Amino acid sequence: MSDQRQPSEPQSAPADDPSAVHGDDRDGEPSPVGRLAATVERLRREVRAAQAEADGRALIELAKGILVERLGCGPAQASRQLAELTAQAGVTPLEFAVDVINQASRDRLSEVTNAFLAATAATEPPEGHSSAVRLRAAESAALAADDDTQAVADSLLEHALTPLGAEAVAIWVLGADGSLALAGSAGFSTAETGRWRHVPPGVTTVARRGLTERGGEWIRSLSETGLPSIGQHHHPDGGRVAVPAGTGGRIHGVLEIVWPAPLESPPPPIVRQIEALAELCAHTLETYALQHPDGAPDPRVPPDVSELMDLADGLHDPALVLVPHLDSGGQLVDFRIHHVNSRFLDPAGRPRGAVNGALLLEAYPMAAGHSELFDRIERVYATGEPFRTHRMRLTALVDDVQLAAVADINVSRHGGSVLLIWRIEDETARLASLLQHAQRLGRIGGFEENLLTGEITWNGQLYHLYGKPASEMPVPLEDLPAHAHPDDAVAIGRFLRTVVHQRRPASTAFRLQRPDGVTRHIRVVAEPVLDSAGQLYVVRGAYQDISAHHWTEVALAATRDQLAHTEQQASERNRLTLQLQHAIMPPTQAPLEVPGLDVAVRYRPAETQHLVGGDWYDAVVLPSRLVLLCVGDVAGHGIEAATSMVVLRNALRGLAVTGAGPGQLLSWLNMVAHHLTGAVTATAVCGLYDPENHTLRWARAGHLPPVLVRGSDAAPLPLVTGLLLGAVPEATYEEHEVQLAVDDTLLMYTDGLIERRDRSVEESLAQFLTVARAVPPTLDQQLDRLLTHSRSDTDDDTCIVGIRVA
Repeated sequence: MSDQRQPSEPQSAPADDPSAVHGDDRDGEPSPVGRLAATVERLRREVRAAQAEADGRALIELAKGILVERLGCGPAQASRQLAELTAQAGVTPLEFAVDVINQASRDRLSEVTNAFLAATAATEPPEGHSSAVRLRAAESAALAADDDTQAVADSLLEHALTPLGAEAVAIWVLGADGSLALAGSAGFSTAETGRWRHVPPGVTTVARRGLTERGGEWIRSLSETGLPSIGQHHHPDGGRVAVPAGTGGRIHGVLEIVWPAPLESPPPPIVRQIEALAELCAHTLETYALQHPDGAPDPRVPPDVSELMDLADGLHDPALVLVPHLDSGGQLVDFRIHHVNSRFLDPAGRPRGAVNGALLLEAYPMAAGHSELFDRIERVYATGEPFRTHRMRLTALVDDVQLAAVADINVSRHGGSVLLIWRIEDETARLASLLQHAQRLGRIGGFEENLLTGEITWNGQLYHLYGKPASEMPVPLEDLPAHAHPDDAVAIGRFLRTVVHQRRPASTAFRLQRPDGVTRHIRVVAEPVLDSAGQLYVVRGAYQDISAHHWTEVALAATRDQLAHTEQQASERNRLTLQLQHAIMPPTQAPLEVPGLDVAVRYRPAETQHLVGGDWYDAVVLPSRLVLLCVGDVAGHGIEAATSMVVLRNALRGLAVTGAGPGQLLSWLNMVAHHLTGAVTATAVCGLYDPENHTLRWARAGHLPPVLVRGSDAAPLPLVTGLLLGAVPEATYEEHEVQLAVDDTLLMYTDGLIERRDRSVEESLAQFLTVARAVPPTLDQQLDRLLTHSRSDTDDDTCIVGIRVA
């Protein structure tokens, strides 16, 4: 996106003017303008040829030097050998020289070149220099330029980037304060480079984004990011690449490349080629930074290590001066502890001499572990951005034992060295802070009173408890009754006598009356301190605000009293309800005398008294000599359910003497449940047994049907329709008649016998029928067996009425 103004070209004449094409005038003679244009074009070709010759001469001479070393010959023989090999290869001397350099160097640039050539072999231009020549020419120019980053930028754009479609390039140098300075550029106008000469720290640009990622920042279109950058007003939709330029683990700057059109994802060979070019820039930027530490030409040199040592010695915190330690390949592997100041405090308690001069990872191998301290130092050295943190865990390994400490860390880069400052947390100060927080949370205030000098010391929490500002005088112990409730004077006097006169520790509770009218419940504890002669001279102790605890105790006491009263009322209520139920529904009943029929009943109350329910049964011989058999279950528990059960049971007895059938009896009983008992609901099954012909007429109101046991089979009677009692004002109930035979057993029961929380009614009924099929000798034994084998878990009442035809 260059707007750099090139020398003005002569204005072209119309294409149909022959004189313009040949630079001739109308008479066929060359015009002055044509002669000038021809001269400019010739000079331009000569300049380009001279530049190409200058660019290639250094590479050819380097190739000759390689042949001298490889062949063990002189320069003249190496020159002849290079010419012969070039002729045999059929390439230009410059291309062959670059090939010799690549084979001899085996460096990153040669690897990038080979990969690039393999990927672009089919697309290499037929004319001009190859990619290998362009890259080596750019490298030669960068090395020859020393700290002239402008020359490096021009060479990179001409030799390496223009063939890739790039339009402009900028080389940024990273300052010690995190700023960016434009060290060199090509393809931008003079006005644009002047506006972007300096970028302050903290300003996010494309170049600064390139510092944060190891692989750089690859942007498809600058307008899509909204980031500012040099040349942003020209080709705003063009692509950008910002790659960090660093050597030896330290980042010196950024290489930023501009494309006029959106940049698609480049192939890996192109990526590696640009990274190699950024490495070339790093060598120049390293020299440039030493000559121009502020990004501008200045012969001033940054502070050296000795000056940094003087700075460390002037600090009040432990400090270490670290210098980079590089391997044979120039890569950063560690830092040497060059100096430790007099304030140095080792986490493991080692002296200064045991640490000074050692490698950082040797002295503190755990720094590369979970604390990430080494990674932070490495990052500061690479970018120059300082690092600060609080309460980092420092771990030292001494004799295979891990010794740890907590410290505040400050890491900063100064020139080519790093200053590491740590402030190890003092154990005494940490415990004092912990004590203060504990006193605040526990609402505890401490004091100490010197009885000889009268000096009294309070902490801040005690002033807060008393409601007094810290500027007022503390209250002596002997004046404590004046600040307490009058009714607590006796307890406070006993407390003071124990501490001051009897010289024994003591404690008491009292009501503190504060100046703001607030009364707080306080507990004070104190102990005497005696001198060497056994005389009392200091009393120390603590006050604690127990107001919340006091009112909690008061509330708990009131709650306990209320709970005891409620439990007593409930117990009495349940006892009366249970007595009422047992009076009306005894667990067993005297045998009913009916010729040819055995009748037995069982009632099992709920296991817990507070679940007293409304289950009921009845078996009585009516004046018509028919036998009334019924069971029922009123919804709910408690005295309401028990009283409703009594109403329904007695009502059914009274209605049964009318001689009506079971269906009509349930219809009348439904009206009673709906209108006369407070709209309770209940289920029931009612039957009338005729002893003469052994028939049973029965009806049900939402209840489980009776079970007939005949021989070895047990099954419920056919289901007849009928709503539960009390659901609607009026209801009709279907009747059913069953013929019984000798030894048949009929069972009526409530749901408390079979219901389980984890099973359906059908599953529970099947289990009940299995138990009912075993018929013991007597009816009483059979009912007892049913109760014993009942698997119900609902803690509900249970009623069973059984008849057996004799």
